Amino acid sequence: MSLYSLTMAQVEKRGGLLRKSSASKKPLKEKVVLMYDEIFMTEDPSKCSPRFWEELFLMKVNLEYLEGKLESLDGEELMKIKDNINCLFQHCIQALGEEHPIRVVNALQTLCALIRGVHQKNKSTSGFDIINMLMGFDKAELCMKNLMESLDSLLCAEGSESLKSLCLKLLLCLVTVTDNISQNTILEYVMINSIFEAILQILSHPPSRREHGYDAVVLLALLVNYRKYESVNPYIVKLSIVDDEATLNGMGLVIAQALSEYNRQYKDKEEEHQSGFFSALTNMVGSMFIADAHEKISVQTNEAILLALYEAVHLNRNFITVLAQSHPEMGLVTTPVSPAPTTPATPLGTTPPSSDVISSVELPLDADVQTSNLLITFLKYSSIVMQDTKDEHRLHSGKLCLIILTCIAEDQYANAFLHDDNMNFRVNLHRMPMRHRKKAADKNLPCRPLVCAVLDLMVEFIVTHMMKEFPMDLYVRCIQVVHKLLCYQKKCRVRLHYTWRELWSALINLLKFLMSNETVLLAKHNIFTLALMIVNLFNMFITYGDTFLPTPSSYDELYYEIIRMHQSFDNLYSMVLRLSTNAGQWKEAASKVTHALVNIRAIINHFNPKIESYAAVNHISQLSEEQVLEVVRANYDTLTLKLQDGLDQYERYSEQHKEAAFFKELVRSISTNVRRNLAFHTLSQEVLLKEFSTIS
Repeated sequence: MSLYSLTMAQVEKRGGLLRKSSASKKPLKEKVVLMYDEIFMTEDPSKCSPRFWEELFLMKVNLEYLEGKLESLDGEELMKIKDNINCLFQHCIQALGEEHPIRVVNALQTLCALIRGVHQKNKSTSGFDIINMLMGFDKAELCMKNLMESLDSLLCAEGSESLKSLCLKLLLCLVTVTDNISQNTILEYVMINSIFEAILQILSHPPSRREHGYDAVVLLALLVNYRKYESVNPYIVKLSIVDDEATLNGMGLVIAQALSEYNRQYKDKEEEHQSGFFSALTNMVGSMFIADAHEKISVQTNEAILLALYEAVHLNRNFITVLAQSHPEMGLVTTPVSPAPTTPATPLGTTPPSSDVISSVELPLDADVQTSNLLITFLKYSSIVMQDTKDEHRLHSGKLCLIILTCIAEDQYANAFLHDDNMNFRVNLHRMPMRHRKKAADKNLPCRPLVCAVLDLMVEFIVTHMMKEFPMDLYVRCIQVVHKLLCYQKKCRVRLHYTWRELWSALINLLKFLMSNETVLLAKHNIFTLALMIVNLFNMFITYGDTFLPTPSSYDELYYEIIRMHQSFDNLYSMVLRLSTNAGQWKEAASKVTHALVNIRAIINHFNPKIESYAAVNHISQLSEEQVLEVVRANYDTLTLKLQDGLDQYERYSEQHKEAAFFKELVRSISTNVRRNLAFHTLSQEVLLKEFSTIS
């Protein structure tokens, strides 16, 4: 067949046309298309044909034709056939209660087409009410009650997995049909007739979780965000009090699998990229910079899963325990737990792996399969998306990762297991390739408490994002996470064996960057907020370090670093002094930094003359680290420091007051992306009908 005739055949199929074998004969329309055409007449189609609605739901749905027909009519034409549309909608809902699964499948798909087609029309027509168009105002409440009850029954029943899948697709279609879900008035009925328990049942039951967990979690994350600041959202209330272990673990597992799949795909691409110069060049051009459609879908879709993780961590205190639930590391287990179900092809990264590694207790744990948990998977994911913040989706993902870490760093129970010496893990974070450092060997990673991996991630971010397009907001969040962890360590006197020098060095380099780019950065940002936070982290170490640094020598090393890098602190003091004595816009912000530097300057001014004197007396031009430390230890007694208040205090995270605009935009982006991924092939009947092929 020529390309032209193939294309024509596709066009005709889309238009609901069927060719006869003879080319001279006029193409015939499918019966279902003829029936749709009758619905688009002003007359009631069942007048002439009493069995019209009964027959319609036995016909294979032509989604494209039905949706296209709805979109092609203008508002006035659509209003003329409103009664027939209402009738079709009501008959769809009635068909959901039928025993014949073919009718149920066709009714669900017809509802998808109706909702999407009518909503598409609404975009261009003002004053056009969707609820009235679909159901009629007088019947809307009862219609939606019946629809939600039917969907709830289908989701909770023992029956067909394909039907459950289609129910979730319909609900996702309903929720994401508008970009701004809070403007989707139909969702008021989804709030009143809750399907929350049905979602929980899917998550708590391993077989249904394997099949539908991903869609269920994304649906829940979106429903939680419906008018969350304007009214009482029952899904928020219910999610915040869930305490069933199986359900929470199920939700955690779905999130872990989706993030794990993303991490695996990234690792595969990275290995491909490094497999040879020419192939590397091809991959770099083809995948990394241009970022093909699959990769973009993967990043965007994982924002939905990340949103689900955020809502669970933020709203439900009990979910914090799930973060530390141990299981074998996903992607490394080779023994299949169960046969993978055959599903239609989906875009890369849009569904989690099908094998449910946590459901088997008999998995062999050999030396190569490391125990992992949701938090480790999330930290690895964060280390990937936070590398590149120039892309808008990754910037949103990076910000959300830091917000989730902020919530974790504020939680007492989370801190307890983060700092637990008996819970040691080897966490292989992704590190951005940089010219001046070698790639760390994975096998050399030590087993440490999880807080060390969080601090490593923060240090990595600090070191790798000093650039012209400075991500100020992310830096502030990053420093806040470190500060909150230090507050816990100080309060609970946790002496963490961590390479604190790496953090101190990163912070000092960040200060140097702020100073050397003062003019450029001040045009866009108040850099003194960040500088004050960094200086106060040092003040925290100086004032309380003896209660949480691992050894007395660690405290000595802190002083050594401050003295060694004294020029940077001197330069910072000169800069803030200059701006705080001028009557400019930065006067107040700069003067706060001037006051905060008092103890650092006292240390430098106290020890530097002593070190110079020691060098002169002993005729040494350059002192070794050990000699400087000797001087430091000998002169602590005569050092006077001021007690600074509030160093271990912080403002707790508040979504509504500070982050509402970010989440509104993020949910809009996720909604658009989920809608785009509900492509026709994911609603195709072939898989569904195969399941019911035995039914006559």
